[in-house]
Amino acid sequence: MVARVLPEARWALAALVAFLLGLALDLGGAPAWAFGPLYAVAYVTGGWEPALEGLRALREKTLDVDLLMIVAALGAAAIGQVLDGALLIVIFATSGALEALATARTADSVRGLLDLAPTTATRLTTDGREETVPTSELAVGDVLLIRPGERIGADGQVLDGTSEADQATITGEPLPVLKRPGDEVFAGTLNGNGALRVRVERDPAESVIARIVTLVEEASRTKAPTQLFIEKVEQRYAVGVVAATLAVFAVPLAFGAELADALLRAMTFMIVASPCAVVLATMPPLLSAIANAGRHGVLVKSAVAMERLGEIDTAALDKTGTLTEGAPEVTDVRPLLGSGLDEDGLLALAAAAEHPSEHPLARAIVSAARGRGLPIAAAEDFTALPGLGVTAVVDGREVRVGRAEGDAGRDDGATVVRVLRDGTLALTDRLRADAPATTAALTALTGTAPVLLTGDNAHTAARVADATGLTDVRADLLPEDKVKAVRELQDRGRKVLFVGDGVNDAPALAAAHSGVAMGSAGADLALESADAVVVRDELATVPAVVRLSRAARRLVVQNLVIAGTFITVLVIWDLAGHLPLPLGVAGHEGSTVLVGLNGLRLLRESAWRSGVVQDSKG
Repeated sequence: MVARVLPEARWALAALVAFLLGLALDLGGAPAWAFGPLYAVAYVTGGWEPALEGLRALREKTLDVDLLMIVAALGAAAIGQVLDGALLIVIFATSGALEALATARTADSVRGLLDLAPTTATRLTTDGREETVPTSELAVGDVLLIRPGERIGADGQVLDGTSEADQATITGEPLPVLKRPGDEVFAGTLNGNGALRVRVERDPAESVIARIVTLVEEASRTKAPTQLFIEKVEQRYAVGVVAATLAVFAVPLAFGAELADALLRAMTFMIVASPCAVVLATMPPLLSAIANAGRHGVLVKSAVAMERLGEIDTAALDKTGTLTEGAPEVTDVRPLLGSGLDEDGLLALAAAAEHPSEHPLARAIVSAARGRGLPIAAAEDFTALPGLGVTAVVDGREVRVGRAEGDAGRDDGATVVRVLRDGTLALTDRLRADAPATTAALTALTGTAPVLLTGDNAHTAARVADATGLTDVRADLLPEDKVKAVRELQDRGRKVLFVGDGVNDAPALAAAHSGVAMGSAGADLALESADAVVVRDELATVPAVVRLSRAARRLVVQNLVIAGTFITVLVIWDLAGHLPLPLGVAGHEGSTVLVGLNGLRLLRESAWRSGVVQDSKG
């Protein structure tokens, strides 16, 4: 797909380069023979593809704006306004190439998601033998052997064994989840250091990860009705301008006007009626807003995406990696009475035992000890027990560290790790410093508090909701449940902004009216499904870019009024009187310059600062 659209991008780039070189020579006073060929190159490289598409549409008895733009550009060139026509072609060629490239990259990411699921699995036969089979051939009821470190080949239920599964791609949970007989596992998730026997419960084509791909594709297509409406308006406008131009040419000719005079009048009409100023009325404010947002770490993918951001009236937020930083940290150290250890001693002992482990909780404990400058002793006889934790000998004493069981394993949403006979450690996924201010700003912008949508458990979700002032909390959600929640809100007439970061968030990002992905550690599919990416993970930039989008939309309306007024006055003048060509071009170009300069106001730093959450670190 990418290889198929790369030529489009190359043609658009060639047109842009040729135009800019020609413009520089033109403005520098060079002779026409120097810059004329460069403008011609811009016409050919940027115009042949939309011209071909326009002719194909014409063959199907439809007229689109692409063909109108080509005709207008050629008409401008025919009466000496080569620069005006070249500019129009470059704008359309660049816009089309960017749209095609974005579409292709999203498709590639969707296909890449399927690579998370292994292509083969170890199936156990009824007589206990092992056989390697393609995962596509698995059937419900098959029993699989999942070895330590392998990716699980199908959605199923654990029959035997104990391990932990990293299923962040499916649920967004930051920590591996303990799996025991009776627990559900998902295709594409990574098994820990225990062996499992798993019975397949879903056909591979119906696995959660396969449904994520389907949901993203379906959600992307739900935006098509808006595009269809725009296309209908474009067609009517194009037909109207062409019909009017022909009438302006034919009627005077029928009443005895000279051919040259009638042609000049018709070309003047097409120039002043062409939507150049309308196109520029829309693009400069949105492109300026995109550039301003980009300077502050928010990549908005297109002018359409920037415009949609300003339309939202409800926000829905993921938890892990969005409101939180997505990595556990030690928040509490509690030595037992009689252990003979203080907080530092308990932490150092646990870090020494966990140091050889690669478990995320182990890394967090070791990091906390190093953060306090504690010495970490060497561990001997290290053993990792699936589902139970680790044991090691530290300074001659046996130390066992593992996650506490049941309700004792959670303390106000924190994960509790027990150091046998010595105390406990509490670890939490740290809340982003700007999360409370961001949720408050989004509440002020939309009039309603954001909704929290997370695949994590209800206890942890409640802790984050309390810290950020959220009341509508929906936990333990699979990707399809997040999409369902977003669509329920939109079915009630809301325009939803969804903010997330993981593969499990991609369907909701695509389904929402506007999607924003946290970019620092965001999954590729989430980044491609979103309309905008927060590059530096500064959550406070989300309400800022929404405010900037709303400012851009206001300028677009102003510019459309200006452009429409100029076009109306010039068209009436040309039809009712005699509009001199130089004056028509001057009016047309003047309106173009005016709306362009008006849109550039959003490049100013003050346009961004007015939307920044004041009490955030951003």
